[in-house]
Amino acid sequence: MDVSMTLWVLTIVGLIALIAVDFFIGRKPHDVSIKEAGIWTIVWIVLAGLFGLGLLIWGGGQPAGEFFAGYITEKSLSVDNLFVFVLIMAKFAVPSQYQQRVLLVGVLIALVLRAIFIAAGAAIIASFSWVFYIFGAFLIWTAWKLIQEARADEEDEEYEENKLLKAAERRFGVADRYHGTKLWIEQNGKRVMTPMLVVMLAIGTTDVLFALDSIPAIFGLTQDPYIVFTANAFALMGLRQLYFLIGGLLRKLVHLSYGLSIILGFIGVKLVLHALHESGVHVPEISIPVSLGVICSVLVVTTITSLRASRKQAEAAGDRGDAPVKNDIDV
Repeated sequence: MDVSMTLWVLTIVGLIALIAVDFFIGRKPHDVSIKEAGIWTIVWIVLAGLFGLGLLIWGGGQPAGEFFAGYITEKSLSVDNLFVFVLIMAKFAVPSQYQQRVLLVGVLIALVLRAIFIAAGAAIIASFSWVFYIFGAFLIWTAWKLIQEARADEEDEEYEENKLLKAAERRFGVADRYHGTKLWIEQNGKRVMTPMLVVMLAIGTTDVLFALDSIPAIFGLTQDPYIVFTANAFALMGLRQLYFLIGGLLRKLVHLSYGLSIILGFIGVKLVLHALHESGVHVPEISIPVSLGVICSVLVVTTITSLRASRKQAEAAGDRGDAPVKNDIDV
């Protein structure tokens, strides 16, 4: 798809405007209700749908299909991020009224970092077609790793700060408590970070780890940087509302890791086939409609089986007379 610089600028300006509206409406710290989260989740999904429809009208079926496949893939992978976001919020004891501000800024940081990843990935792909072998092998390995993690017992999982975050805390220091939405304060004559800034950086930088598999995954569906960027942008910008909407349902998606592993493995195979085709080997390639169908089918089946398994676990716990754990209720 031939994208002019004017269209790039208009797209970025449009996204900034949407983000500004979102920030303006939620500028006052407050507890986000299910109704508010649901409305904004629908708004971002509708906006993504309208954008894809625009691509269909002005770009044709191929770009539109690639966008929707990429958007659904990134959206499903981003749901996995929410598990870590829950751990981060608990680790830093973020007051509920500040969580929506933390997520907004954290997601913006993640979006900027992903844009850098996308630009680098597009440049590498344009220069070295063999990188598809590496991307494909990496996704297949990641899929296997997800299965292993899903089988492991992770009830005691806890968020561990990355080295970059620890270095920033040592360099600037951190206040001993939250000071509203302030990011910096004066403490003992020294300017230090507040926990609010620390948790924002934690969410933004942690997303880089997820980008290591999500960016190669979407490049397996399309090599168009414009579609890769916009699919990521729409998936990420709706993540904050999704956190509040399905936060309590996350633990019920017990088969999500298996579904994501199938999707990543499938895209990894697609990348390897594409690399072989580019190398002159006559192998069948997987089309976008097939990719879209497989991704949607896996997500639907995973959701259904997860909810059934969760219901059976709840019924079994009820028969045993087990009391719900308070921490699970809070989460």
